Amino acid sequence: MEKVKKSEHEWRNELTPEQYEVVRNKGTEAPFTSELNDVKEPGQFVCVACGQPLFDSEHKFDSGTGWPSFDRPMDDEKVETEADNSLFMKRTEVVCSRCDAHLGHVFDDGPAATTGERYCINGCALEFKPED
Repeated sequence: MEKVKKSEHEWRNELTPEQYEVVRNKGTEAPFTSELNDVKEPGQFVCVACGQPLFDSEHKFDSGTGWPSFDRPMDDEKVETEADNSLFMKRTEVVCSRCDAHLGHVFDDGPAATTGERYCINGCALEFKPED
């Protein structure tokens, strides 16, 4: 897979201000503001910055946190994780493996019946593509 490389000017022109703040500056959208929280139909959630498929709606669950949550990515190669020790916390950041867009964080408090993981993802970092 070839990495997507763009200048900050190109990213600013292609993304909304909120998307840019989240995916390029590692920001966080306000909880309960994403319309993707309520999406339950079959389909894929893709990276808003490069279009890479990241999560399948089959693995989405309501975590009650206010952000779209998944128990796993579509494929482990679609996302990368990095240590995030900002804001005086130890967390694991999730980024798109194709364009390095910040997506959110992964925690170990997900559904025990599946992976036990909760990929807590900013809705503005995703686009939903319904199944055809």
